[in-house]
Amino acid sequence: MSATMAEHTSGHHHIVPTRIYYAIFAGLMLLTGVTVAVAYVDLGPWNTVVAVAIACFKAMIVVLYFMHVKYSTRLIKLTVIAGLYWMGILLALTLGDYLTRAWGTFGQQITLQ
Repeated sequence: MSATMAEHTSGHHHIVPTRIYYAIFAGLMLLTGVTVAVAYVDLGPWNTVVAVAIACFKAMIVVLYFMHVKYSTRLIKLTVIAGLYWMGILLALTLGDYLTRAWGTFGQQITLQ
């Protein structure tokens, strides 16, 4: 057996008990119900904020437990954080472009002063 093969087979993995997965599934279903319930409550502009906050929390649970990032090495955690940071940069640049456009001037000549 080669050295690389031995490294792959002898590596230890964290075993998560099945009850944890059932608890996470129940929590995700509960949060889905909360999202639906909040959709029927008029919170004004906060409806979107609350829905996105719940969705981000659910995504964090999925990444931590189902993708096993919680039990991974620091390099994997750094990679996930770097990906989220990069996504934040892209969203900021996109919103910066989107929010600085002149509205209602489609097909018209815009004069800058």
